[in-house]
Amino acid sequence: MATSKEKDNVQPKGHITMKTPLVTSQQEWEAARQQLLVKEKAFTRSRDALAAERRRMPWMAVEKKYEFEGPKGKVSLLDLFEGRSQLIVYRAFFEPGVFGWPEHACRGCSLGADQVSHLAHLNARDTTLVYASRAPQADIARLKARMEWEMPWYTITDSFDKDFGVDEWHGHNVFFRDGKRVFRTYFINGRGDEAMGSVWSYLDITPLGRQEIWEDSPEGYPQTPPYKWWNWHDNYDAEASPHPKWVEVSDAGEAAFRNRDDEAKAS
Repeated sequence: MATSKEKDNVQPKGHITMKTPLVTSQQEWEAARQQLLVKEKAFTRSRDALAAERRRMPWMAVEKKYEFEGPKGKVSLLDLFEGRSQLIVYRAFFEPGVFGWPEHACRGCSLGADQVSHLAHLNARDTTLVYASRAPQADIARLKARMEWEMPWYTITDSFDKDFGVDEWHGHNVFFRDGKRVFRTYFINGRGDEAMGSVWSYLDITPLGRQEIWEDSPEGYPQTPPYKWWNWHDNYDAEASPHPKWVEVSDAGEAAFRNRDDEAKAS
């Protein structure tokens, strides 16, 4: 039973015991937010510039033939593209010896899998995302069904993980396909993996980027107007070109954002 002194030290639920920032008026709060927003916009611009530099990185030709096991049998690295130009391969740890096996994959890899956005949006940008582990396909299928994950998930059968720096730690490798030739274009791991999961974080590490006209990309890269290609994830196949109503709505929204930014610069 707790003593009276111990009871005095018990804080009510929801009580904040840490040292918090100042509590201010709405006007002071808005002023502080606007001051921070200047730095946040600078950060966004620097992130865009970094992505532009990433699109100009040299490519490495993948000469070795790699083989994976998929739901329908043996497949090559080229097969993983599913006919698209860009491929992102995340090496997830799900295999004997990993904490959680055989019921679970690595907790960090699983958290990342829970963040993955609907794949239809990446596919609409000519990009395929896959996961790869050393677990057998039967175990992968069981795990995906229980955790409600939809991404394609293959079994590594050779030295792919070692050759691409993911034999001992997770990471994303990015590849580009030109006909039957495959090139490695980028690699990110460690804390860089934390940001992965959204459509934008994935596209920003690909050689073609978001493929929108505002981006700083090399000459000849595919680019379309922003917003226009967005669609419901179950409607990309049915609607080959942007719906006129969506074009109208997105144009109005873009104009409103532009006017707001112009007013902010003028003030």
